[in-house]
Amino acid sequence: MRALVVYESMFGNTEAVARAIGEGIEASMHADVVEVGAAPVTVPADVTLLVVGGPTHAFSMSRPTTRRDAAQRSAAVVSRDRGIREWLGALPGVKAETEATTFDTRVASRIPGSAARAASRRLDRLGYSLVAAPASFRVTDIAGPLVDGELDRARVWGSVLGAETAARRPSRPIS
Repeated sequence: MRALVVYESMFGNTEAVARAIGEGIEASMHADVVEVGAAPVTVPADVTLLVVGGPTHAFSMSRPTTRRDAAQRSAAVVSRDRGIREWLGALPGVKAETEATTFDTRVASRIPGSAARAASRRLDRLGYSLVAAPASFRVTDIAGPLVDGELDRARVWGSVLGAETAARRPSRPIS
């Protein structure tokens, strides 16, 4: 069993959440945490759990224009060229029984919209079995930092995802 965590990050907050989720998953199975620009063009057949995350921009997943806007705020933008919107748009339908879920980072507010919900809908249309509701992790401002306790919450969420996935897919005994 193996998990693949694909993330898009502008200012490093979503990357930190993705790495914490990966650490949590590692308690139950191996987890590769990959920036979307380096993500594979197809989900490998041995991936049991796919977790996709990105920042919420303009009520949804980022677009080239919102990534350019973010790059104007900081020279240290992590995901410049491709976001999860484009990666998911190019992803072929599911070929194996891979379970999936999504997460995002967003400013704590009453404004609707979520990159995680939009990404979850895309994964559902591609045929992935969605195993958890999209999760949102809060940042204090557009560029961050994360709200206190969010990395711990991400680690716990990853741990639960990994344990539940492993419980549904017990390893075969070695003969």
